[in-house]
Amino acid sequence: MIVLGIESSCDETAAALVNDKREILAESLLSQTDAHRPYGGVVPEIAARAHLENADDQVRRAMQGAGLEFSQLDGVAATAGPGLIGGVMVGIMTAKAIAAVHDLPFMAVNHLEGHALSARVTDGVEFPYLLLLVSGGHCQLLVVEAVGQYKRLGTTIDDSLGEAFDKTAKMLGLGYPGGPAVEQAAATGDAQRFALPRPLRGRPGCHFSFSGLKTAVRQTILALPEGPLRETDVADLCASFQAAAGDVLRDRCARAIRMVRESHPEITALVVAGGVAANTYLRGELSALANDQGMELVAPPQRLCTDNGTMIAWAGLERLREGLTDGLDFKPRPRWPLDPDAPTAAGAGVKA
Repeated sequence: MIVLGIESSCDETAAALVNDKREILAESLLSQTDAHRPYGGVVPEIAARAHLENADDQVRRAMQGAGLEFSQLDGVAATAGPGLIGGVMVGIMTAKAIAAVHDLPFMAVNHLEGHALSARVTDGVEFPYLLLLVSGGHCQLLVVEAVGQYKRLGTTIDDSLGEAFDKTAKMLGLGYPGGPAVEQAAATGDAQRFALPRPLRGRPGCHFSFSGLKTAVRQTILALPEGPLRETDVADLCASFQAAAGDVLRDRCARAIRMVRESHPEITALVVAGGVAANTYLRGELSALANDQGMELVAPPQRLCTDNGTMIAWAGLERLREGLTDGLDFKPRPRWPLDPDAPTAAGAGVKA
């Protein structure tokens, strides 16, 4: 079984092919980072136009890389949400056109499910498992019970961790994308120099909050001597921020592990996925936590943590195996929670 996957929900135009032996047959990805860098973030209209210009070429490159014809495919999948709606529309229409012309099953993939299932193609993780999903727009703890079956344990009540990384980078003049810039600067910094808060650490439950940490970074910058920030100030502040983020993730994940040991005692794996999961320091912190808790940390290769076509192709393949195909009238969804029945987080919208 071979599935083509297309990803276009933000600022990467990507296509990939995978088979049911967990083999990645081909990948093609075009990043828009250079186009968005002058604006300090992703500009939706620029992103949508770039996807429109490049989607067909990325699909062609992936097909050529795998040495396949469309007639050899068993299905085609595309991110159908959540994400920037213009880009999502480009990807889903490209996939629908291929499916219609070649009479192939079409799978509309939740972008978050792509991240959630990525460890199954890279590491063969068995259901169920505990998932920490950390990206530019989301920060959630979920139990992944099966394809399409998720139980949310916690979510952010304000900002995502990825957003906090990006805003910290912007305040420090590190540019875009912010996550890698903060991580690089933190490598030479003193994480003990600035006492930053650890929002919600020690509190009941598994929810997150990062707006207070972001605000503390801004207040710390304002308290420094006037004039350009010194390189050591930037490095120390990045290291202090990263350490605070790591402490929060460890605390929240430890609580989630205790919860799943009661509800799902068979769970032995903590999976971390999403763009922020590419951060080497945070991976190390979570690995130490998993080791302390007698769990296995599973993290996809860093190139498969950020948005990519492989995770969409694999999620599509998993859905196809379960008979979960979609009609060509499926409408893109700018918002699409993995657990739509999860209650609103207490305090959501309240900056903490």
